[in-house]
Amino acid sequence: MSVYTPVSTSDLDAWLTRYAVGGLAGIEPIVAGIENTNYFVATERGRYVLTLYERLPASELPFYLNLMAHLARAGCEVPAPIPDRTGALFSLLNGKPAGLVERIEGAPVESPDSAHCAEVGAALARLHLASQTYRARLTNRRGPVWWRQAARAVKPHLTPPQWALLDDEIKFQTGLRRGKLPKGAIHGDLFCDNVLFAGPRVAGIIDFGFAATDFFAYDLAITVNDWCADGDGASLNDGLAATLVAAYDATRPLTVDEREAWPSLLRAAALRFWLSRLYDLHLPRPGELTHAHDPSHFERILRARAARGAPWPLPVKP
Repeated sequence: MSVYTPVSTSDLDAWLTRYAVGGLAGIEPIVAGIENTNYFVATERGRYVLTLYERLPASELPFYLNLMAHLARAGCEVPAPIPDRTGALFSLLNGKPAGLVERIEGAPVESPDSAHCAEVGAALARLHLASQTYRARLTNRRGPVWWRQAARAVKPHLTPPQWALLDDEIKFQTGLRRGKLPKGAIHGDLFCDNVLFAGPRVAGIIDFGFAATDFFAYDLAITVNDWCADGDGASLNDGLAATLVAAYDATRPLTVDEREAWPSLLRAAALRFWLSRLYDLHLPRPGELTHAHDPSHFERILRARAARGAPWPLPVKP
């Protein structure tokens, strides 16, 4: 469980007077996540998720919260932020920016099948279509500039083969030109645990803490790397990847440039998460009951994607 900022019932009860949600009925820490502090909150009028943003500066929060509001209004499966009595979507709680969003009933799937992948592919495409009309922009804080900074920081903790892989991949990615790829607001972290299912359908896409302005196909690659892993966790299940990408493509057709960039985008997605997990493991911040994900998982994925090339999973369009 990741709880960096404890919140007492008296703290929360006082903070909730900003909202027209009634008095506090219950609070429960959420057993997930490594970036923010999250609680389930029940009030006299509803059920919500409280998030205290631990790393995000308050100046960036409008991008994330207004994006969620924009997507929810567009009919995407995204929990809507709850405005307070002044219309603000966040305010300080125990010294941290904090906000409420509606709680969506559902649960993540641990071992997705083809039906789950099809649902997620279509939902991500709908999200990207809706985000095209979202005008705010925010540079990806886990993009190429951060890759280079984080690589230097974790280098003392790596073996020579690991450093060679990391250094070679950053050089490879730096040499690519992707200016023609469609871009807009992306989720940036659409792993299995960030999608809630109610029965066979996607009920909610959650945790927009890594949303940014970036390439839509890169967001798709992040998703495929997690949802379409084969038995060993590193190999790509071609059938699941084809199903997910086909469902996405049926809703937002991918361009020729996106298809050509696909192998390198899968590698970029693996690099980004290998680096972030290395950083969280070796350079942790003080926290209460925190945990870091195993970086070796994405090291294996990066090696596998680089070795195989991960060709485009669908038939080539005429």
